[in-house]
Amino acid sequence: MEVKNDSKKRDLSVCLSGVRLQNPVVPASGCFGFGYVMSEYYDIDMLGSISIKGTTLDSRFGNPLPRIAECPSGMINSVGLQNPGVDAVIETELPKLRGKFHQPIIANISGFSIDGYVECCEKIDRADQVAIIELNVSCPNVHGGGMSFGTSPDAVAEVVREVRKVVKKPLYVKLTPNVTDIVSIAKAAVAAGADGLCLINTLLGMRIDIKTRRPVLANRMGGVSGPAVFPVAVRMVNQVAHACDVPLIGCGGVSTARDVIEMMMAGATAVEVGAANLVNPYACKEIIEALPLEMEKLGIDSLSEIIGVV
Repeated sequence: MEVKNDSKKRDLSVCLSGVRLQNPVVPASGCFGFGYVMSEYYDIDMLGSISIKGTTLDSRFGNPLPRIAECPSGMINSVGLQNPGVDAVIETELPKLRGKFHQPIIANISGFSIDGYVECCEKIDRADQVAIIELNVSCPNVHGGGMSFGTSPDAVAEVVREVRKVVKKPLYVKLTPNVTDIVSIAKAAVAAGADGLCLINTLLGMRIDIKTRRPVLANRMGGVSGPAVFPVAVRMVNQVAHACDVPLIGCGGVSTARDVIEMMMAGATAVEVGAANLVNPYACKEIIEALPLEMEKLGIDSLSEIIGVV
């Protein structure tokens, strides 16, 4: 397709519950660490936001090794929320990130009990650096937490309702795709007070080493991510966009600027990029740089105009 020279400035900005992002591209939690290390590769201030590594009330070493393996068109991981705990994140990690990054920060929070979620969110809500809280009720890699909350509408509603009581900042709930009806889970989260939703987290999967006849991952199962899950993510984002009147962050297999546009057409206001960062540390940079040209090809002046057009 021939593209004529077009000097018109394209508007990449979007808004999440009153928080303006200069573009919709956000490195997903767990795939960008706490962000500041990536500044060695490029100016991370070009990003729309960063969803920091999943944070829990107490420090966690994570699951035993091995906990990452390749899959066709993706990967499977069972890292298990390795992090230094919320106090260390607030005191050490967020200041380091703020020294390199001056855009809004999304804090991804996980827990193993209602009280743990509440206490962790209450602490992170007071951190000046954080603009949005991403409540992770969907991690498939830990026992007794995460996805055990996210597969039941009642359980999702309960944790969101209690967290909502202690946080003032926009509260987004990250949903698991490992359910029969994603819409019922989404509606429960919104009814309980969620300002927005993030979907999807990883799909539960497993690999077996046929030589040793044992699971590849020490935890047996893990979360599948990468391009293979993209159509599932687009479908679920679109379903929820038609059922819930809140901003959505689309996530799952995004690796190109065209993927970002497709996800936004499905209903996402912003888009998280996960596994692509582990393959190519410049993935988000390259996506942002490619967006204006793709917009030009498609006759899009502003990304906000395509949100949920399908």
